[in-house]
Amino acid sequence: MNIDINEYNKLLIEIENLKLINKELEDKLKSYTNPTRNKKYYEKNSDIVKEKAKNYMEKLKETNPEKLKEWRHQAYLNSKEKLKKKKENI
Repeated sequence: MNIDINEYNKLLIEIENLKLINKELEDKLKSYTNPTRNKKYYEKNSDIVKEKAKNYMEKLKETNPEKLKEWRHQAYLNSKEKLKKKKENI
């Protein structure tokens, strides 16, 4: 594993550049996934959001009850998995 100093320095510079790019992209992503903005929207429009969710579930019950069964089964499996992991950690 003989790496010259020049190659080593080039790799260090590249790593630093990639870290900067990653930081910039994370900052841009935060503007789209800002939880405080979403929280403010929900606080102001909670009744509307709840009503839309209720209407969607009612519509889904009528049009595609199999999808609801699938979701409920998946939720059951997930909760079962969480309990299993919790017991293993104890």
